[in-house]
Amino acid sequence: MIEFKHISHQYDHLPSVHDISFSVNSHEVVGLLGPSGCGKSTILRLAAGLETPSQGEIWLKGEKIADATTSLRPEDRGIGMVFQDYALFPHMTIMDNILFALNSQSYNKLSQGQKNKMALDSLEQTHLTDYRDSFPHQLSGGQQQRVALARALAPNPALILLDEPFSGLDVRLKEQIRDDMLHVLHEIGTAVLIVTHDSEEAMFMADRLLVMDKGAIIQSGAPVDVFCRPDNAFVAEFFGEVNRFETSVKNGMADTPFGLFPVEDIDDTEHATMIIRNDGLIIDPRGEVTDAVVVETIMLGRYSIVHLELNWQRLGAMHLHARVPGITWYDAGTEVSIKLDNSQVFVFS
Repeated sequence: MIEFKHISHQYDHLPSVHDISFSVNSHEVVGLLGPSGCGKSTILRLAAGLETPSQGEIWLKGEKIADATTSLRPEDRGIGMVFQDYALFPHMTIMDNILFALNSQSYNKLSQGQKNKMALDSLEQTHLTDYRDSFPHQLSGGQQQRVALARALAPNPALILLDEPFSGLDVRLKEQIRDDMLHVLHEIGTAVLIVTHDSEEAMFMADRLLVMDKGAIIQSGAPVDVFCRPDNAFVAEFFGEVNRFETSVKNGMADTPFGLFPVEDIDDTEHATMIIRNDGLIIDPRGEVTDAVVVETIMLGRYSIVHLELNWQRLGAMHLHARVPGITWYDAGTEVSIKLDNSQVFVFS
C-alpha cells in the first residue's frame, strides 16, 4: 500500500532519518517503535506529506507521491491521520468535525447527502452515532480519540497513520480504547502505520514491528520474533526493565552469578553484555542454594517487584530486580535461591 525506498530526511542540516526502506501492506498494522527523537514521527510526517524527503522515494498504491524534488499535497494522498492531541475543532459538532475531512477537492463531485452517509458510516464504525450533535468538550478523552479515528476513516483512506494515539489516556481507558480501535481497523482492512514509544502498545497493535534508533531501523519482524530474539542489547532493553551487566564468554558459555549460561555465535571474549529481563529471574525461597537476599518487595497488584542483593566474585555486590506474577511478598532479609528463565536471558558481544 505504501513503500519507502531509501528515504533520508534532515531538519536544518541535522539528520533525522537515514536510508529508511520498508513497506506497509493492506490489512496490515505496522508499528514504528523507538525512543523520543529516533525519527519515527518524521516518517509519519513524510508519509502524510507534511515533510519532503531529502533523498529517496515514497510510493502509494503503486504511484510515486514524493521524492527529493516533488511531493503530492497531503490532501491529495488519500491518507487518514490520527494526531496525538486529536486536533478536533472545538466550535464544530462531532458530525461537522468528520465532514471536514470530506471538504477537499477530491470530494467535490460528491453530493452533501453522499458525504453525510460517509460520515455517518464512520460514526457507526466507531460506535459514536449517538454523539453526532455533541461538541468535543462534551466528550471524554476516549470518545474524542474515537472521533479522531472516525474522521480519519470517513474518506475511506488507503492508509491510516496513528501518531501516539493513546498517550493522553489513563491506563485503564487506554487498554479499552486500543482494543476497540484494533477491532475497527481489522474490520475495515486498511493499511495502518502506528508510531509509539510504548513496547507493550506496539506488540498489542502491530502485526509487524520496526524498532528504530538514531534515525535508522535496527530490527524488524513479528512482535514475537523481535521480543524473543532481539538483535542487540538496545532492542532487548526496550521491551521492559532488565538487569544488565558485563560478563565473559569462553567455549560457548557465558559466566553468570548463577553458573555458566550457553550462548551461540559469540567468540571467546572478556567483554560481553548479559541482559536478564526482570521476568527472567525466578525466585525459589525453598531452594537448596542461597543465591541472594531480598532487600525489599514492591507489590503492584498484578505482579510484584523484588529487589535482590547478591555477591558475585567477578563484580562484587550486585543489585538485581525480579518481577514475580501475582500477589507475592518477601520480607527484607529473606534468603532465596535464584533460577534463570533461559528464554528471558540474552548475551551480546
